[in-house]
Amino acid sequence: MEILKTDHLCKIYGSAEARVEALRDVNLSVNQGEFVAIVGASGSGKSSLLHLLGGVDQPTSGHVIIDGMDLYSQSENELAVFRRRKIGFIFQSYNLIPVLTAEENIKLPMLLENKRVDEGYLEELLSVLGLSDRRQHLPSQLSGGQQQRTAIGRALINKPSIILADEPTGNLDSKNSKEIVDLLTYSVRKYNQTLIMITHDLNVAQRADRIVNIKDGTLLQQTGVKDPE
Repeated sequence: MEILKTDHLCKIYGSAEARVEALRDVNLSVNQGEFVAIVGASGSGKSSLLHLLGGVDQPTSGHVIIDGMDLYSQSENELAVFRRRKIGFIFQSYNLIPVLTAEENIKLPMLLENKRVDEGYLEELLSVLGLSDRRQHLPSQLSGGQQQRTAIGRALINKPSIILADEPTGNLDSKNSKEIVDLLTYSVRKYNQTLIMITHDLNVAQRADRIVNIKDGTLLQQTGVKDPE
């Protein structure tokens, strides 16, 4: 079942000589429960696409439709609520709150929604993420891999329909990278979530159900792995 699609999505930055077409007439369809890897060279439009899929940037033209809802037909407040409830973001830079513990960082989306935290699910997440004994540690007291696991926990705590991950393994060694992808794949399969991930790592891309190559703002769907350069 289709959960996300883009319809003639375009994004242009600047004007005249400074004009940059980051995305050109992008049409993408993603099914519920699918793991899609997006690969491409630097400047190809990967991050622009992910930001538009997540409702954190405005398209120049076109539409992003999630669960039948046109993202950009909503008001800013409606869009903010929709993002919190439907989409989990995972960033390469972690973006953890430095004064909050690992557990508090994970629980933050629920607290912002004034929702009761499912303690059973929280314990399951902490266990699967290998953070049970680090839950009271601040980000500065965690390794890079542990910080990324915390960021993943924060993205998953409200069981979003869609997980958007921007180079989540970019700062990690091969062992930690594999563990992070294992965790995300586990969550996607168990809870029938959809994962869309930007990656430069072809070993990570090979784990996806589908690989989409982006070049000069245009998507090329493919069944195998090719060098994004």
